[in-house]
Amino acid sequence: MAETVVSFVVERLGILLIDEAKFLYGVRDQVEQVQTEFRRMHCFLKDADTRQIESERVRNWVWEVKEIAYDAEDAVETFIFQVASRRGRGIRIILKRFTCLLNEARLRRKVGLEIQAIQTRISDLTRSLQTYGIKDLKEGEGSSSASERRRLLRRSYSHVDEDDFVGLLNDVGILVAELVTKNTHCPLVSICGMGGLGKTTIAKKVYHHRDVRRHFDSFAWVCVSQQWKAQDILQEIVKKLIPEISNKEIMEMTVDELFKKVYEVQKQKKCLVVLDDIWSEDFWNILKNAFPNEKIGSKILLTTRNKDVALHVDPNGFLHQPRYLNEDESWELLQKKALRRRDGTDSSVDIELEKLGRKMAGQCGGLPLAVVVLGGVLATKHTLDEWETVNQNVNLYFRKGKGHDQEYSGVSDILALSYHDLPYQFKSCFLYLGNFPEDSEIPAEKLCQQLVAEDLVSFEEIEEEETRTNVAERYLHELAHRCMIQVQVKESTDRIKSCRLHDLMREFCLSKVKEENFLKVIDFRHGNEPVESTSSSTTRRIALYLHTNVDTFVLPTQGTTQHLRSALFFAPYGLIDEFLPKMKSFFEEFKLLRVLDFGKGITGRLPKAIGKLLHLRYLSFNGSGFAGWASFIGKLKYLETLDLRVILGDISVPNRLWKMERLRHLYLPLCFSRRIRLDGLRDLEILVNFYSDQCDVRDLLKLTKLRKLKATLEFNELGTIINYLSVTANYLRRSSFTLTAKRFCSEEDLTLLCRLLECHHLHKLKLWGPIGKLPDDKHFSPRLTFILLGESRLEKDPMVTLGKVPNLRILILAEAFVGEEMVCSTMSFPQLRRLDLVRLENLEEWRVDEGAMPNLSTLRIEFCEKLKMVPDGLRFVTSLEEFTIGRMPKEFKNRLRLENGEEGEDFYKVGHVPNITIER
Repeated sequence: MAETVVSFVVERLGILLIDEAKFLYGVRDQVEQVQTEFRRMHCFLKDADTRQIESERVRNWVWEVKEIAYDAEDAVETFIFQVASRRGRGIRIILKRFTCLLNEARLRRKVGLEIQAIQTRISDLTRSLQTYGIKDLKEGEGSSSASERRRLLRRSYSHVDEDDFVGLLNDVGILVAELVTKNTHCPLVSICGMGGLGKTTIAKKVYHHRDVRRHFDSFAWVCVSQQWKAQDILQEIVKKLIPEISNKEIMEMTVDELFKKVYEVQKQKKCLVVLDDIWSEDFWNILKNAFPNEKIGSKILLTTRNKDVALHVDPNGFLHQPRYLNEDESWELLQKKALRRRDGTDSSVDIELEKLGRKMAGQCGGLPLAVVVLGGVLATKHTLDEWETVNQNVNLYFRKGKGHDQEYSGVSDILALSYHDLPYQFKSCFLYLGNFPEDSEIPAEKLCQQLVAEDLVSFEEIEEEETRTNVAERYLHELAHRCMIQVQVKESTDRIKSCRLHDLMREFCLSKVKEENFLKVIDFRHGNEPVESTSSSTTRRIALYLHTNVDTFVLPTQGTTQHLRSALFFAPYGLIDEFLPKMKSFFEEFKLLRVLDFGKGITGRLPKAIGKLLHLRYLSFNGSGFAGWASFIGKLKYLETLDLRVILGDISVPNRLWKMERLRHLYLPLCFSRRIRLDGLRDLEILVNFYSDQCDVRDLLKLTKLRKLKATLEFNELGTIINYLSVTANYLRRSSFTLTAKRFCSEEDLTLLCRLLECHHLHKLKLWGPIGKLPDDKHFSPRLTFILLGESRLEKDPMVTLGKVPNLRILILAEAFVGEEMVCSTMSFPQLRRLDLVRLENLEEWRVDEGAMPNLSTLRIEFCEKLKMVPDGLRFVTSLEEFTIGRMPKEFKNRLRLENGEEGEDFYKVGHVPNITIER
């Protein structure tokens, strides 16, 4: 980790020497000398970071190097902050300017002495290198070379759960049989076992099993975890079991009403409720009244690490404990993870690899998670020698873990191996994930922007036509490939949209975070947590988890947060407003802060101290009720990311954004009260929620560096947009447009629409209004992955044209077609994953030919009241995983499944689909 810190400090000092030269007059030479010393020391840190696993003396040496690097960065940035602040106050009046110069001289002497002390400490550490036997490792030693690393990073990876399912089919069969049995004396089925044993994986297979889907009427899956709230759990169950109730209605229900709803629906219908990851008996003590005791057919499937929890819920319930994998199964799973991309090598080498692989798999103790993580390490190793090196490290980590009484020492050792195998650039990215609460879905774009804002992404990694955000995305893909994160959602372009950490991986991450003093998590969700003192005063990051009982909060003592670079708040809506008065002095210490994320917790006034955060790069109010613009935000001249996606209908955004020239990522609210200028944002790379009725479309012509644009326009503004796209948008990679037509399109309108569709970077298009007809398929960009047509009033079957769009992944037709027959022909929609048919009121027949939509996974039909039946051709769409029938006539539903749960005459067409939902 010290290698990471020193590398980024060296780069950071270089940036400051260039960007802040006017503030560093008089100390520039000293800063350059420190940068040179750190650059020289960096060569030794590759070896030291490896040796510290075995040697406490080396570990202490590495810690001291890291502390010195932090101190150097703090000294220089604090000096810049103080000089810039004084110049801002005194430049207009000669006397004040003279005083300012005297103060600068004093500050210059002070920072000069600090840098001298740092140089002395560096010299002392350098002299001790030989004593500890630390070597100078050249570039490429001990890790992949830069070119090989980039090649690996650029590979595309597939994350398919099916490939990781080994040796657990018998468990699934046992549980399915228990759930669908006609005997109702046993409403509870439990899966118990240690973390990483595959409990959730088994539960998911059971949840989607064909027999289970036939047996029950309604389904709900809720992840409970250690931090839970009864109201949230009940709301989630109601959403799943009674989808016809709107979110607004559910949110307005009292806790008592929620209890009653959950209870009643389980008596009216046969429901399966999965409660995943229950940790304590308290959960059931509070929630048990939501679940009927009567033998009525509804059942509960729960997973827990604690057998006592399951027995507490129902001593007579069915309790299943998954077994560990045997040697052959462990090896099979390891192959799926480690050798997935191997395309045939010398057979003798493969034999040796198998011997070695079986040996390592055996040391995982049959724990699936340990095997998967080990596979993630080996997936980046392509020679027998590299596998041998990993094997030696596996032995080292397991030997080190022996004698520990901790339940997870074995898997923790494997996770440590995975972490230490990371190239140093990725370690900070992994540790940064420790900011986020357990089981949270982590937005990839936000994470990457925060990493960049903290300078945790190297400029040296940037390749042609890339940004540092692109590099951060590559880091994330590498962590996914190594099975250190789980990809939750992918965009239609196959980019990672969100990810999460497995519970055990998060526990390991937090242990490393504490060991490295990388960040501090302060959790107030279950009352006050006394803030622990750390061995270092240089804690750089805090994540605050807030809940209630504001009066009991105890903040870090004054003087301990002046080194902070990021502060992330995770709180219920509006709670930070109560908390802010206690934080006034807290914010005044944040002089070096770079990342400030309020989440959804703020609705009122901001502390004025935020306007003095000179170094702030990232500021977010996403999901909050923040209603007003604080004028001092305009003073944050270094701000790169500003996220104003608040949930209120209308907020005040003064026309000052265009002056924030360093903005790179701007997320506007859905609605704001006045038109604003954006033409001064020449470095802007991401612009989301650009509305032509609130912004001037011509401003886009000045934004030549945009890479991502999400805009809503009127048809009459297409000409200006196309001019921008064809002439100015040289860097644009992803664009998403919502177009509204207030009348049927003229020929001129259609010509402009054709030109828009031909734009090679167009990946998402929503068309609202009566366009009348679609352009020919030859006009559709091959990069287009998402199309929504709403109220289009098309007279000709749109499937003829849209089926030829080669990479279309999501298609939503809502009141889009007024005809009676629709056909998906053979070979059409080769990449389609999701299809929604909504309010096609005249549609009577839909035909799907064999070979159409070979990759479709999600299908929804709703309010198509004249549609007689589902297409016979759906039986050939074997990829289909979810089929939802919304508000459709009773006759249509009965052809699939009768009211008593028996199969209807058309069920054979979709009988292979594991998840069929028929909404009432």
